[in-house]
Amino acid sequence: MVKLFPVIFVLLWSSAFITTKPIIDYSDPFAALAFRFLFVSLGFFVFSYFTKKNIKSSKENILQSIFSGVLFHGFYLGGVFYSISIGMPTGITALIVTLQPVLTNILAGPLLKEKVNISQWIGMILGFSGAALVLGFDIGESLPMLGVIAAFISLFAITFSTLWQKKAGNNLPLSSSNMYQAIGGFLFHLLIIILFTSPKIIFSTTFIIAMSHQILLVSFGAFTILMYLIKNNSASKTVSVFFLIPPTSAIIAWIFLNEKLSSLDIAGFIIATIGVFIATRKFNEIKN
Repeated sequence: MVKLFPVIFVLLWSSAFITTKPIIDYSDPFAALAFRFLFVSLGFFVFSYFTKKNIKSSKENILQSIFSGVLFHGFYLGGVFYSISIGMPTGITALIVTLQPVLTNILAGPLLKEKVNISQWIGMILGFSGAALVLGFDIGESLPMLGVIAAFISLFAITFSTLWQKKAGNNLPLSSSNMYQAIGGFLFHLLIIILFTSPKIIFSTTFIIAMSHQILLVSFGAFTILMYLIKNNSASKTVSVFFLIPPTSAIIAWIFLNEKLSSLDIAGFIIATIGVFIATRKFNEIKN
């Protein structure tokens, strides 16, 4: 089952892009995220309580998890949601964030002392090329400057949160650590609401379905798997699977939303898959 975690993660994380736009259509992005992580933190608390997982730990461990949540759930997701909400095309936002594995590879050496070999770099180049092929965009298009800035903030946030999570680590059970991370995300978005925006949520059927999907499948499912993968594998090789998310999102949209799937989408998926295989192959061979 553990061997399937990367596949399950890609499927669940990719599906989040399908439900982000409906959520933004019916709410302020920061209000929606505060609502989401309030329920996520409560959910992990209830789970930890009934499974008798220890939520008590040192102040250092708790603050590390909260800080990780501020980066992951706060700056990263907040940047993505805000960028799309002010008119930044979803594809371009996703393409900018898809640079994360490349940036992680660059920083993993000096920060984590991880050795990144030539096969990983080849895999990264192929992976990004495949993702870019799927997300192809018109560079002449007029883009909102704040949207571009928000997307790059998201890129740096998810990169540094991944490196921080790998470097810091803690002795908390996964569910307890996720609870504190969700609390960090909730507090971040609550602060944004108090200082800069007005909370607005229209609880339409579409919003409820989309939000339920992101709470149950993405926050409880995909994010938990990601934390497990970061904890048990190298950061640089874990994040290489992110290159599969844009093409997988295109396939999911084709299946469930009847969106067009072009030959470029299929080619991009194949190229990205080959890239991820090359980037992770040596690790798997050593492990086996």
